[in-house]
Amino acid sequence: MKKLFIALAIILIPLTYNKYNSEEQVIIPNDAIRIRVIANSNSLDDQQEKLVVRKNLQIFLSDLLKDAKTREETEKTIKSNISNINQNITDTLNSLESKTKYETNYGLNYFPEKEFKGITYESGYYDSLVVTLGKGKGNNWWCVLFPPLCLLPTEEENITNVDYCFFVNEVISNYK
Repeated sequence: MKKLFIALAIILIPLTYNKYNSEEQVIIPNDAIRIRVIANSNSLDDQQEKLVVRKNLQIFLSDLLKDAKTREETEKTIKSNISNINQNITDTLNSLESKTKYETNYGLNYFPEKEFKGITYESGYYDSLVVTLGKGKGNNWWCVLFPPLCLLPTEEENITNVDYCFFVNEVISNYK
């Protein structure tokens, strides 16, 4: 019986490892609507500012777009809420006591080539919401608003109480 468990473990360990540790490839569809936040510069302060703006925008847009089911609904909601999006950015920068100016643009915007999870996305002009902080000379963050590949849930989930377990250990402990 012990040999059976060892043989099972030898077979299941690689299968379990691949199942739980492989990254799922996500291909961005041609009709996607992207979002991009460009930092003023690559200074630590400017990059941290970009991350705070990004996080607050993700939360705001997640709530704003939660009922949008199509590309058209997403685009219409973004266009009709540009002033609210700008207010979110203004409030975020004010909370940081930042004097950074910014621009938002919804439409066809340039994106540089990017490799993500083994897939290269060509440079080009894409439908997108772009937020440029200051001179826009720093590293940027981008993701996809539709389909919603990077929007955060509106309620924060408590992920500190996650129980991690090893599948083979569970199987063996069930047969003891």
